[in-house]
Amino acid sequence: MNSIADVWKNVLERLRGQLSDTTVDTWFDEVEVITMEDSAFVLHCSNDFKKSYIERLFVKHIKEVLRDIFSMDLEVKILNDAQLTAYHGVAPDRPGELYESDTFTFETYVVGPSNKLAYAAAKAVAEDPAKKYNPLFIYGDSGLGKTHLLYAIAHQIMRRDSDAKIVYIRGDEFTNELVDAIRGGKNAEFREKYRQADVLLVDDIQFIAGKQQTQEEFFHTFNTLHEAKKQIVLTSDRPPREMTLLEDRLKTRFEWGLMVDVAPPDFETRLAIIKMKAGLLGVKLPDEISSYIAENVTANVRQIEGTLNKILAYRDLLGDKVDEEAVGRAVRDMLIKSNEYVPSAQAITEYVAKYFSLDTEVLQGQSRNRDVVNARQIAMYLIRRMISMSLVDIGKEFGGRDHATVLHSLDKVETKMRSDPAFAEVVKAITTNINSKK
Repeated sequence: MNSIADVWKNVLERLRGQLSDTTVDTWFDEVEVITMEDSAFVLHCSNDFKKSYIERLFVKHIKEVLRDIFSMDLEVKILNDAQLTAYHGVAPDRPGELYESDTFTFETYVVGPSNKLAYAAAKAVAEDPAKKYNPLFIYGDSGLGKTHLLYAIAHQIMRRDSDAKIVYIRGDEFTNELVDAIRGGKNAEFREKYRQADVLLVDDIQFIAGKQQTQEEFFHTFNTLHEAKKQIVLTSDRPPREMTLLEDRLKTRFEWGLMVDVAPPDFETRLAIIKMKAGLLGVKLPDEISSYIAENVTANVRQIEGTLNKILAYRDLLGDKVDEEAVGRAVRDMLIKSNEYVPSAQAITEYVAKYFSLDTEVLQGQSRNRDVVNARQIAMYLIRRMISMSLVDIGKEFGGRDHATVLHSLDKVETKMRSDPAFAEVVKAITTNINSKK
């Protein structure tokens, strides 16, 4: 293999040994390889639907093939057009996909009783930033459209003022960027990026709770922007008062403006969402089939999208008609996936390591540092609780520790959860976010 293009050609040939020719031809025809660097294999796909589908179903196959070729684990990143532009350094540090895409706008957001107030507040902020509700704090369970509203705000503001400096970040990414800035001595650049923003959009702000230095940095960023009359919009899975590890001074500031919640959509709203999403995907659904989906897929918008994507896959890959039988299969698959999701021990370990800003190898190693031991015990507890792995096998995941050591760790976590509400909240937050990866 003489080039990265040859590697990708080899990957596709090997994929044909695992998947059908039709599958490879259908889903990978718009994928091109960009580069391989920093232990990552970077691809580009202009079609957002295919990109999402490949990420969900086929990335694991690509990783296995790359492992066979290079005898090492590589991450696989798939970029859309806006991300590719940013990757090549053409775009500034604002997220182009937020305002250039027509997918996540106010026009494509289906409004119902469960989200009417959040929609109205977001629209008011987009039309007149920093004048009415600052900050705007939107909370609710995963998959109910909070991120859609953030994107819609960015899209609306950029439509009116293309020079507006919009910064979008997830709470955990804010922490990661801060750590990288400290390590690289780039604190000034980090602060300038966020404190010079006209609009700051932070998704899943709950991730900063319990991280002292991150909270300190965000506190000053918040104050700088608020005093400069710049708009701040935050989303979370819970209201500030329920974040036991969040500093009181941040709780107070998050409650300064307007707090609104989004709840699971009712039947009529789900039905409207299904018809709108189906139209965007080019699927014509009879009313009785749309109603069937709305009656059976009730948890959140993400489940509805997953069901429609499955229906589209049946149609494109198998040539199936979009009839009641195909829809029934898609609904059953989605409900099984939702109800039977089981993370792997490695996935749990990797998430716990990321949550505490540790390397996975350190967490699984022999370090006796107090913070590492605390994180390791939580990882052991969650593996036992979430997938019922034996004590011996859990020990093998962490450097061959014996079952007595693992049992001690489990007891330690359970005891501390009963006596320390803040610690229990950390374990709960980690559990919730591991489950949300499904």
